[in-house]
Amino acid sequence: MQEIVVRRMTDAEFGEWQDVLARAYAEDQVLSGNWAPDEALGRARESNAALLPQGLETGGMLLLVATRPDGEPVGRLWLGLEHPKGTAGCAFLYDIEVEEPHRGQGYGRALLTAAEDAARSHGRSALELNVFGGNATAIALYASAGYVVVQQQMRTALT
Repeated sequence: MQEIVVRRMTDAEFGEWQDVLARAYAEDQVLSGNWAPDEALGRARESNAALLPQGLETGGMLLLVATRPDGEPVGRLWLGLEHPKGTAGCAFLYDIEVEEPHRGQGYGRALLTAAEDAARSHGRSALELNVFGGNATAIALYASAGYVVVQQQMRTALT
């Protein structure tokens, strides 16, 4: 597994990440057939703002950057210490992202381990996340790390 250093996100990184996060989330929602393309970015920004009303200072949220030991950023984590549905003792991983040039090198697993360690250090006994059905790479990573499906949503097109 790759060695990483995890630290709190800076204000400047938060501002940049908000745009990257909203665009990626909007794209995932459009590809999943949940949102129309013309409304997706606005909806994504609203959703994220509702979850992070005080930005970096939002209570119960950990916004982290992972770097290589030489300081080069390799990814980001957004960890909620309280589950959005109130599941006791369970943290929720809202976002995990490896920077494009570092994908496929083991940083995803290192970031996932860092998220688990952070949740554990805050007294949580479980970590849950959501993954879009079309993200086979992420699904394989989570399955290989011992995550199991606890809820599944399915759809068919009616033509």
